[in-house]
Amino acid sequence: QVQLVESGGGLVQAGGSLRLSCTASGRTFSSYGLGWFRQAPGKEREFVATISRSGGGTYYADSVKGRFTISRNNAKNTMYLQMNSLKPEDTAVYYCALILGSIYTTKPADFSFWGQGTQVTVSS
Repeated sequence: QVQLVESGGGLVQAGGSLRLSCTASGRTFSSYGLGWFRQAPGKEREFVATISRSGGGTYYADSVKGRFTISRNNAKNTMYLQMNSLKPEDTAVYYCALILGSIYTTKPADFSFWGQGTQVTVSS
């Protein structure tokens, strides 16, 4: 089993920044790829970004490319999502997830473990 806990969400004005964190326990953190998804009210869960075990490989949704940066610190068992130039349409609950296979996927079903989510609200 693995436990994932997100933090860092909040309310921010459009154009602002937030950094989300995801802390993991229960498995060897550096052995697995990780990702971020988001879900807005009434919408399906949406892929945001993934990162490989070492952090050397990353994959982004087109909607966040150039604005968001995913990273990880294996010594701290923590993954991050730096979000800049935030837009109202970025408003959602953000989830971190762990994947046992390739990080080059956008499907939530490919991820095995999930956190509880953290709310991000961007006001216009």
